[in-house]
Parts: sequence; structure tokens; C-alpha cells
Amino acid sequence: MIIKTGIIPRVAFEIFGIEVYWYAVLIVSAMVLGLVWFKVHDRRFGIKFDDILDFALFVIPISIICARLYYVVFSLDYFIDNPAEIFQIKNGGLAIYGGIIGGVITIAIIGKIKKINVLDITDFIAPVLALAQSIGRLGNYINIEAYGYETNMPIKMEIIENGVAKYVHPTFLYESIGTFVIFIILAILSKKRKFSGEITYIYIICYSIIRFIIEGLRTDSLMFFNCRISQILSLVLFIVFSIILIYNKNKYKHMSNWVEKRRWKVGQNIDKCSFCVDEYSKNMVLYIYTNETSTHSEEGVMVIC
Repeated sequence: MIIKTGIIPRVAFEIFGIEVYWYAVLIVSAMVLGLVWFKVHDRRFGIKFDDILDFALFVIPISIICARLYYVVFSLDYFIDNPAEIFQIKNGGLAIYGGIIGGVITIAIIGKIKKINVLDITDFIAPVLALAQSIGRLGNYINIEAYGYETNMPIKMEIIENGVAKYVHPTFLYESIGTFVIFIILAILSKKRKFSGEITYIYIICYSIIRFIIEGLRTDSLMFFNCRISQILSLVLFIVFSIILIYNKNKYKHMSNWVEKRRWKVGQNIDKCSFCVDEYSKNMVLYIYTNETSTHSEEGVMVIC
């Protein structure tokens, strides 16, 4: 299958003479779908929809700014010669890792202010982030960017360079499909999360694997000396968060066994349990849910470990 380019114009429509690009339409669409998801799953992990709106007011613009800043910093030679292009995000050039870093820092700050567990927030957001990435990558197709090397694979994309047709890896499509699969996985796992941070860690690990592989096929990678920055960051994130996930899973298993052995002491049927680290007291907090209690953590039986 050959994917043709240039079929869809970059400009979606005009409003009072102002051109609105498909890239912007896709980003806004992803945001709207995200808000719908948050509303449908209101109070999951104890996070209220109103809290999400408070976070969104700061996280969305700061993430976009950081995504652009990350791209500009690692393409500095070009932007020094073309400073006016720094603000032209309609042409693409938003680095997802920059957006994630900026978003996480913003969430951490606001979480501290609002006294909300940061990992509960990131667990709630992670599936939506994967879905937004999947949608946003379609903008790369319209802009004819983020593609890979020439290929003879059955699925390839046709681009025209200097009047000559070339067939390349549609790496944007690979990532769009990959992040959509991550969204489905996280959406399922969110229903039975065992501890705070589990969904976040799985997202980072899965996306790091996908990005590391796909980045090796791209022709427009941001470079640091002779190394692809995204591959370096993906490898580091994969190793670090795999260790964190394994440690927390073992901790959860140990605490679950502890509860099972003492089930008779509770005096009620235990439906499930989960644990997290209280970010203020730094204690390990175990939540025990009985068949008579709500699944919201603040309504469980709390045990300080």
C-alpha cells in the first residue's frame, strides 16, 4: 500500500481571513476528547473533573511552549539563522519529550499547591496523553514531515523531492498506531490499578520502546553530536522506570500477601487493596477496600506502614 501525500491541504479553513491549519485542528480535537474522557471518568483515583480543568489551564499552554522550546534548542543552528521561524508552530516542530517534561513539572508544582498526589494525576492523564499523541501524529502526514528512510516495505509513503518520487517509512503512522495501542492498554489497566504511579510507569516504558525503535528510522531526528537525542532519552527512561515499576510491583505483592494473611483480623470481606507513598508524610499508605466501601481511595480503610 502506497500512502500518497499532498492530498489534504495544510489549511483546514479560514475565519475572518485567518488561516486555521489542520495541525491546530488536530491538537484542539485531542484536547476536547481528553476533556470528555476526564468527565466520563470523573473522580477516578480520587481526581475531580474540576481539578483537571485547573491543571489544564496551565499544563496545556506550558507543555506546548516546552515542546517547541525543546525542538528549538536542539535545532539551534537553523533557528539562529531563521529566528522568525521560532514561533511558526503551524509548520510543525513540537517535540513530545519537551512537552512531557514541561507538563510533568507543571503538574508537580500545581499538585503540591493543591495537595493532590502527583502520581494519581499522572495516572489519570497518561491514557489521554497516549490518545492525544496518536491523533497529533496525523498532523505530520498533512505537513509531510516526521517520515523515515526510503523503503521497499509493503506499506510506504510517497514523497516528491526535486520532482522525483521517493518511497519512505511512514514513521508518523507507526507512532500513531503504537500510541493508540498504548491508550487501549492503559485504559484497560486503569480499571484495576494496583498502586499510584503504575499507569504512569507503564506509559513511559511502552512509549520509550516505541520511540526508540521508530526514531532509528527517521531522517529528521534531533541530534546531540552524533547521537539521536530521543533514542538516548528513551533508553534512559526505559531502564529507570522499568526498575521503579518492578520495585513497586514487588512491594505491592508483599503488602497484598500481608493483607491476605491478616484477612481475618479485618472482620470484613476484602475486595482489593492498593498502596501509595503519601507525599507529605512520606509514609507508605495501604488502602484496604471491603465489599461495603467505595473504590475511592479516600473512603478505604487506611493503614500506615
